[in-house]
Amino acid sequence: MKKIVLLIFIVLSAYGYLEKNPTFIPTSSIDDSLGPLTLDDAFANKISDIQVEGTGVVVHLFPDDTKGNRHQKFILKLSSGQTLLISHNISLAPRIDALKKGDMVSFYGEYEWNTKGGVVHWTHRDPVGNHIGGWLKHNGSIFQ
Repeated sequence: MKKIVLLIFIVLSAYGYLEKNPTFIPTSSIDDSLGPLTLDDAFANKISDIQVEGTGVVVHLFPDDTKGNRHQKFILKLSSGQTLLISHNISLAPRIDALKKGDMVSFYGEYEWNTKGGVVHWTHRDPVGNHIGGWLKHNGSIFQ
């Protein structure tokens, strides 16, 4: 088990390095012998700084964070039961004005581990092109 965790760490470290360069390697193609890395895997192994994609149901809405770069924040509950905080930068991307509890939201962004399930941020385009762009999808509209 320790060898698998070490292997995942090494692969993800290499991925993190490559992610910061213009060449992008999707998470699912890093090592097919491990299978695709899921949010469940990232949470269980306390892995951060990886691109993730998924869908969840809004279970809590927070007031917008207006200090510094403004963020729309809400919690999604995934089909696995895991909760996930979405921190969507509305200084760089449109706000989802019609968002309400019970809505389905799909996401693509960077995952950061924490004990409560984790945070996904970078759900927008990078204005200088150094980071992989992310997005949110709600009611057929894309917010990036």
